[in-house]
Amino acid sequence: MRLVVLLLLVGAVALPATARAGAPPVTASAYLIEDARTGEVLASSNAHAHLPVASITKLMTVLLTLEHHKLTDVVTVDPRAASVNESSIDLSPGEQLTVRDLLKGALIQSANDAADALALSIAPDYPAFARLMNAKAVQLGLRDSNFVRPDGLDAPGEYSSAADVTRLARLVMRTRFVRETVREETDTIAGGRTLHTWDDLLQQFPATIGVKTGHTDDAGWCQVAAARGRGVTIYATLLGSPTRSLRNVDLQSLLIWGLGQFRVVPSVRAGLDYAEARTGYGRAPLALVAAKPLLSVARVGRPLTEKVVAPVVVALPVRRGQVFGAIEVWEGGRLLGRRDLVASRTINKPGLGGRLGWYAGRTLHHLAHFL
Repeated sequence: MRLVVLLLLVGAVALPATARAGAPPVTASAYLIEDARTGEVLASSNAHAHLPVASITKLMTVLLTLEHHKLTDVVTVDPRAASVNESSIDLSPGEQLTVRDLLKGALIQSANDAADALALSIAPDYPAFARLMNAKAVQLGLRDSNFVRPDGLDAPGEYSSAADVTRLARLVMRTRFVRETVREETDTIAGGRTLHTWDDLLQQFPATIGVKTGHTDDAGWCQVAAARGRGVTIYATLLGSPTRSLRNVDLQSLLIWGLGQFRVVPSVRAGLDYAEARTGYGRAPLALVAAKPLLSVARVGRPLTEKVVAPVVVALPVRRGQVFGAIEVWEGGRLLGRRDLVASRTINKPGLGGRLGWYAGRTLHHLAHFL
């Protein structure tokens, strides 16, 4: 079967005037906006600068905990964890809680004692756990990070970057338990403890689906956030904002801008003719149509290309709906989707008499041409 390949330019998604500029200005030490599907950086500033990231550090503690424990495991609270200061859920030495509850304490309320209890259930002391954190960072390709504590409290030599934080958040969010937990504004765990989130965007910006806030004197106000739009999820990390309210406003503006860089477009239309194939015996060409529609998430201002692969000739008989090729939609070198091309109608093969008549007619036509 001979195939023909056609490349058709669908066209660039129109860029509205309000979105032509770059990302909105923010007051922070660094930021980064990333497409969760591809890891493409949409906009950034000082994305690899080494900065303290406060409690965002707990994402690494969570990741290691999930590798070493089951959610149902029970942890006995180490006295060193119970004595940690600042944000806590008032754990007592020797108290026993499940890993699930301690993770919720660390993720929702950003409890330092919960993070430290988890760390000391895995390693004998904080330096030993920090070595595990840094080994994991190397494994994950987090080249801008050095961890000293499991909770993110200010410590000499502890730093990360907007780029590393974003990658770490994306990795941790692959776990369903984490995705569900970071969307909770409040929850109740062992001991009747009620947890309250520090993530103001969960209320202020409904598209937000997490992930982690942080604040210390050295780090300022920090946050890595994920937001979901139609067909796309983006991450935005903001480090070193001077106030909580300014962090919230700036981060929301970055998320709105990031989501605005994408549109859902009908890239393949069901029933539309995308190719024709010859059938022989004097029959009209067979239109090949898309079996199903395809909606694609496209970056604003970037063209989409349709790649049509279809036969030049098809053998009869043909049944309506029979597959005879495909149409693919590409954005640059990335395949966005594929749909089958099918026969638009049924065409029966002529009987012996019909075929003989067609051959006789064709022969007479050729003879007349030479006479």
